[in-house]
Amino acid sequence: MKPALEVADIFDRHGAAYRAEHTATLSNGQRRVMGAIEACRKPVLGGHIEQCADCGKVRIAYNSCRNRHCPKCQGLARTQWLADRRAELLPVPYFHLVFTMPAPIAAIALQNKAVVYDILFKAAAQTVRMIAADPKHLGAETGMIAVLHTWGQNLFHHPHIHCIVPGGGLAPDGRWVACRPGFFLSVRVLSRLYRRLFLERLQAAFDAGDLSFFGNLVPLAEAVAFAKYLQPLRRLDWVVYAKRPFAGPQPVLDYLGRYTHRVAIANSRLIDLADGQVRFRWKDYRQPDKPKVMTLQVDEFIRRFLLHVLPDGFRRIRHFGFLANTHRTAKLATIRGLLNVADPKLIPEPADYRERYALLTGTSLDICSQCGGRMIDILVLERAPKPAQSYWCDSS
Repeated sequence: MKPALEVADIFDRHGAAYRAEHTATLSNGQRRVMGAIEACRKPVLGGHIEQCADCGKVRIAYNSCRNRHCPKCQGLARTQWLADRRAELLPVPYFHLVFTMPAPIAAIALQNKAVVYDILFKAAAQTVRMIAADPKHLGAETGMIAVLHTWGQNLFHHPHIHCIVPGGGLAPDGRWVACRPGFFLSVRVLSRLYRRLFLERLQAAFDAGDLSFFGNLVPLAEAVAFAKYLQPLRRLDWVVYAKRPFAGPQPVLDYLGRYTHRVAIANSRLIDLADGQVRFRWKDYRQPDKPKVMTLQVDEFIRRFLLHVLPDGFRRIRHFGFLANTHRTAKLATIRGLLNVADPKLIPEPADYRERYALLTGTSLDICSQCGGRMIDILVLERAPKPAQSYWCDSS
């Protein structure tokens, strides 16, 4: 059922005015995201008309924008990704680690998203792999799935990554080494190494001229000021925390299903748009049992939503260690052999969108809602011609 209010509705009513007022500060990527969400499942993107072969019912289905920031376009991508991951799960405990960054670093990240978010991924992965490889801890190569989130429930900028790590790894001599029951790696040790590796990479990015500074951060372009800015952060405790291990493969999939293809705010959290204000539900983790409602001026809501637009082509889900894309298939086969687990049966993926949707979800898009008959395409609706300077149809 369609929510009473969608992000698209907010952009429809106030997006043009917001773009006009913030022309100088909006990036092309942010404009494309706004345009894509506004156009999603509307005549401008084209679609098709279908008719029931039994009762004659006619319905129009407009195309989706497929933009990864659109709240309406993540369902099939998430389901397909989870199906792929299901075949890769091992019969071992899985742990959930979260790596964050201090607010002063987050401020630099907001102005240098591609560079600093990449450092976040690499520093966290290197931390886990180095400590896991140490014989004093695990003594093995582990694997990791890492997912970037850049928001908190209030839509403020809060970059962090969620990591799902199997509880064990491949030893240098080829054995499978399991972690201790209920314990993976020391959070305190992880935190200190992560801080050092992150700051080393950030300093290297500065030395290479890869960082830019604007507004109140302009003074950091000077090496002395930058070093002074980082100095207190070398003594600060960086927040790395481990949640309780998952109870089995299915809870891992359930968790990943909630987190991997999220956008800054789901349409289901929106309450209403009235008098130039947006109200939405949010969770204050300091009082997790008390539901709260936040009210923002519409311009502030749009500004916060757009804070989380990622650079074009930036990968927000990454795999490391024995789960890295380059050798995942071979290493998982090796591990299954060590654990005496049969290889999963792979089901060929149908090329047709509707067949794939039915296979993954168990729900058919071809069923008539009126009589249960089969819907057949009778006419293709072409998308509107792309204007000379348009952002609405980009799906990046």
